[in-house]
Amino acid sequence: MSTRTGRAAARLPVEIRPAGLADLDALVALEHAAFATDRAERRAIRHAIRSASMTLLVAIIRERAEGGEAEILVGAATMERRRTSRVARLSSLAVAPARTGLGLGRRLLEAAEADARAHGCERLRLEVRADNGSGIRLYERGGYARTGTKPDYYEDGMEAGCYEKTLTGG
Repeated sequence: MSTRTGRAAARLPVEIRPAGLADLDALVALEHAAFATDRAERRAIRHAIRSASMTLLVAIIRERAEGGEAEILVGAATMERRRTSRVARLSSLAVAPARTGLGLGRRLLEAAEADARAHGCERLRLEVRADNGSGIRLYERGGYARTGTKPDYYEDGMEAGCYEKTLTGG
């Protein structure tokens, strides 16, 4: 993709909203497209949509299609919270492979942080695969500090880098 095309695509209006059950099929498809291993199962995604202690946000774009406009789910972020804690956990952030490089990860991360603050959380924690350079760059550029590692964290034995950010007002 040329820089010019990328910039034009980055200006596409993106709606970030809580997921609904109508998004379930598209979320399952996104999981399979975005992750080779450690995919959330359909029932886990359904649980996240319905759970009072979780938030599942989706990034939606609208494109012209035959007969009108199509709504396309291009990303998602899942956060977990506990009533007794002021720390939220970003358990998943996914962007459709065909839509990477457009700033959708950053937009989803910012929305996840806003959601955590809205639920009274003061910090957001996450784990990221040690071989996920683009994810690590996203989090470090977003102000996340590395707090450690978890060896053999993923199904394939890959370790995870642990990151945390203190959330401020905003």
